[in-house]
Amino acid sequence: MSNLAIWGGIECTQCRIGEGYYNQLARNGHWTRVSDLDAIADLGLKTLRYPVLWEHISPDNPDTCDWTWTDERLPRLRELGINPIAGLTHHGSGPLYTAMHEDSFAPGLARHAANVARRYPWLTHFTPVNEPLTTARFSCLYGHWYPHTTCHRTFVRALLNELEATRLSMKAIREIIPHAQLVQTEDLGQAHSTPALRKRAEFENNRRWISLDLLCGKVTPEHPLWGYLTGHGALAAELQSWVDDPCPPSIIGINHYLSSERYLDEEMQHYPERTVTVNDGLTYSDTEAINVGGVETVGIANLLLQTWQRYRLPIAVTEAHLNSTREEQVRWLNHVWEAAEEARTLGADVRAVTVWSLLGSYDWNKLLTCNVGYYEPGPFDVRSGELRPTLLAKLVRALAQGRKLQHPVMQSPGWWLRPSRVLYRPHLAETRVMLKGQEKNQSSELPGELGNAA
Repeated sequence: MSNLAIWGGIECTQCRIGEGYYNQLARNGHWTRVSDLDAIADLGLKTLRYPVLWEHISPDNPDTCDWTWTDERLPRLRELGINPIAGLTHHGSGPLYTAMHEDSFAPGLARHAANVARRYPWLTHFTPVNEPLTTARFSCLYGHWYPHTTCHRTFVRALLNELEATRLSMKAIREIIPHAQLVQTEDLGQAHSTPALRKRAEFENNRRWISLDLLCGKVTPEHPLWGYLTGHGALAAELQSWVDDPCPPSIIGINHYLSSERYLDEEMQHYPERTVTVNDGLTYSDTEAINVGGVETVGIANLLLQTWQRYRLPIAVTEAHLNSTREEQVRWLNHVWEAAEEARTLGADVRAVTVWSLLGSYDWNKLLTCNVGYYEPGPFDVRSGELRPTLLAKLVRALAQGRKLQHPVMQSPGWWLRPSRVLYRPHLAETRVMLKGQEKNQSSELPGELGNAA
């Protein structure tokens, strides 16, 4: 029986596009269906990433809290024996009276956190800001979400504000709940590139850790991104405060998708126009590494080991989702589960894998930049207005019971393991196969024990 736990999560983004909000909970129906929690409990889940969002509770005034929605749901979770990981912002910029790049964001979220802790002092796990680096990038560096800037200084300020909000929130919570744990989530992948873009990939591979590095007090003047941060508005004293007063996670939550590993290539003619990006004077294609011939992705097991070796803190996979058929979704969750078990075997303290999202999600294929109703189901399909279990629900229930799912679909590899995964530069994959064959032939010609060792 595996020592891994299976957790669940509900996509709850309250995303701000311009002056409008897109509420995933309203779109998936959970906003009005408390009965969903009983269906989730029936899967055997005991831990659930769950929204207690600032935008929902104090939408108009920080002095006015409406607990109606959470008062109905959080006690019900407790009755069902499910421990909620309370998310206080989720890919959001807060209520309309603040924003992540403004000075009011951090103290405002801390105030909300204290209100939540006073209202529900039995809560034990919190995520004040989901994926702070990702949210700052999408909002302030790429312009997808509010405040829609493409500015390094605004990005740095938003990131530091989100992390300060996390630190202040946990201090406020721990004054009321001393044993409260920080579950800090962040998307984690790895950048691959052509030789010409190696420095750009190196920068991105350093940047992917920056939120966790700051929280853990690892950003000193010797850090690869110290110059970048101070060059774009961060004060040296501000960064030093994290060394002197860190806020390390109790559990590092790794969110990982097949799109998380990227490939950077200056030969843009091989890729769709949508992949073209411009960064610091460089123009190149930025696409999913899994789709490029000749590229070997590092994979989730390796990324979990990288995280463990860097921080030596407990880890959970806090999002594992695939936008595909039900069969491929099952293969993907099982793949992530086995990768987590592999990382545990190799010494990493991996505690859980989270199935995300239990009720599916809307318009994430366009990063929530439009409202067209594109739906990706999860263990439940909600399009009929009721929860209909999918094949993925059977796998979740099996893992919760400590057993493997016995089903014919498990006999086939996921598409990411098949040759058909290659959409771009297939000749590089063929070259790699040829070179591997040459290496094999060369090693077989070596005499005696040297040949066996090779």
